[in-house]
Amino acid sequence: MSEIVFAVITVSDTCHQDATRDRSGPRLVELINENFENFRVLKEILPDEKELIKQKLLQLSSPEVAVACILTTGGTGFAPRDVTPEATKEMLDKECPQLSLAIGMHSLQKTKFAILSRAICGIAGRTLIINFPGSEKAVTECFEYIKDLLPHALHLINNDLDLVRKTHEQLQSPRVPGPTRHVCPHKTGKGDANDRNSPFPMLPVTETLNLIMQTVKPQATLPHLLKNFKSPVDIPPFRASIKDGYAMKSSGFSGTKKVIGFIAAGDAIISEDFEEDECYKINTGAPVPLKADCVIQVEDTKLLKTKKNGLEDLVEILIEPTKDLDIRPIGCDLAKNSPLFPSIDLSPVVVKSIMASVGHAVPLHKPLVAIISTGSELLDPQDYPVEGKIYDSNTTMLRQLLQYFGFECYVTKVLSDNFDEITQTLSSIYDEVDFVICSGGVSMGDKDYIKGALEKLGFNLLVGRVNMKPGKPMTFAAKDDKYFFGLPGNPVSAFVCFHLFSLPAIRWCSGWSQEKCTLPIIQVTLENQSIPLDPRPEYMRAAITSRDGQLYASITGNQMSSRLQSIVGADVLVHFPARSENKTEAKAGDILPASVLRYDFITKYE
Repeated sequence: MSEIVFAVITVSDTCHQDATRDRSGPRLVELINENFENFRVLKEILPDEKELIKQKLLQLSSPEVAVACILTTGGTGFAPRDVTPEATKEMLDKECPQLSLAIGMHSLQKTKFAILSRAICGIAGRTLIINFPGSEKAVTECFEYIKDLLPHALHLINNDLDLVRKTHEQLQSPRVPGPTRHVCPHKTGKGDANDRNSPFPMLPVTETLNLIMQTVKPQATLPHLLKNFKSPVDIPPFRASIKDGYAMKSSGFSGTKKVIGFIAAGDAIISEDFEEDECYKINTGAPVPLKADCVIQVEDTKLLKTKKNGLEDLVEILIEPTKDLDIRPIGCDLAKNSPLFPSIDLSPVVVKSIMASVGHAVPLHKPLVAIISTGSELLDPQDYPVEGKIYDSNTTMLRQLLQYFGFECYVTKVLSDNFDEITQTLSSIYDEVDFVICSGGVSMGDKDYIKGALEKLGFNLLVGRVNMKPGKPMTFAAKDDKYFFGLPGNPVSAFVCFHLFSLPAIRWCSGWSQEKCTLPIIQVTLENQSIPLDPRPEYMRAAITSRDGQLYASITGNQMSSRLQSIVGADVLVHFPARSENKTEAKAGDILPASVLRYDFITKYE
């Protein structure tokens, strides 16, 4: 076949109303970008309406549109409005039950909840239609499982006999041992004395992240602890005044009252009885006397008399008091022995705040992280300039990024390019930390000692190169419960790799739910007139402008991996696909996925 036309349909009432909440559709587009060449993707978001879904499937599977494969996400469950399988089934000429079964069995290996999916697959005309579940995690796992089968399936549907025969011949031929992953653009791993290329295959970004997340062990006890944690106290633990005013008995009616005391927040509870024509002046949040049953706000009173010392003596109550007026009862915010967390939210802000409100220490596991920069050419930012040397910015940048996302940097070190020093430092530092994030020393230079040092220390090098720009030499290694990220030395490469790989791993280890570990992904419209595409997928820094509710991305100048200035004004990382024969550049108006770097990620509103 020539160009493959895909269609990705997100079926969700919520996403139809707010497209920025769609995570699964953009994820499928990203996966297609990473795994196919010579393709085009159509993207739609539909509500959970059976007739609308049928109409769209009919349109896309028509010969005029010539869509080869439609991937739907969402609407496959048990909820009343989950009707994607029903809409799909009515459009099919042939069902593909074995494909549905294989996807379902694979999903069941990931989660028992996959049994609640009713997704189906089939063929309409010459279009393959596959239902996926609605979660980003699920569509990633399902797509990764079937991606290698899709080309052959599409060849069969389109009766491309030459390609079908070629595939069958390859399957029936004896296998020759060799690398199982696609390795390009270098001649990697030839194995002879003249091989000067990296022995590590260049993994796709998605495969790299999945491998990292499968390796890092999460803090499994935290969600369970939070789910079962009961409040040890009532909030408030006493009847508290909602207003600044006067505590009194509602049976005393309005009129003149004698002020017999003053109660501030933090004072002890007054248990003594008092008369109906008496009252206490009280501040917001202060404990209401046991014998009082209402608070009259200051605005509904009039000061009649003060004492010689300036304190209030007599006030007039201007409204008729009612029982319980402006009093927060005991436990109205949170009752003792009730669940402290109605749902699990592992955000450090949420966990710390809620636990502090009941007087308990935070049980949140915080991985200990060390940051290392390697390079004999590096100077401390406080040093005087030295010929032939540069200032180290990576240590500062990585430490600040950790703190920005709520994690602490336990220790920082700058090491020279010395194998023994690097090996000894790593050996000792893992006695104190869980993660080491290192910049530099992971490429192919004579002084790049990191991988060798890790191997000597018994680490398993799981990732040695990634098919991305910038950040190709990114390295990940593990040993027991200790983890190592080797980020490239160029500052922008380190910046990008930290956000895409290191941050999700640290969040996962901290007990975050997996779908929240990665940066949020939004859809943006490119403003630059023309951006040449690289042979590798590229992650460019861009500023975001909101114009009439639409988000527009403008690339922040020269994107060289050594030019740290490109992070100035960078709100997002825009995901550019790899160059193909049919698409050599991105143009203004292209809609692309982008990872959000900042909490306040919109630079300008127009």
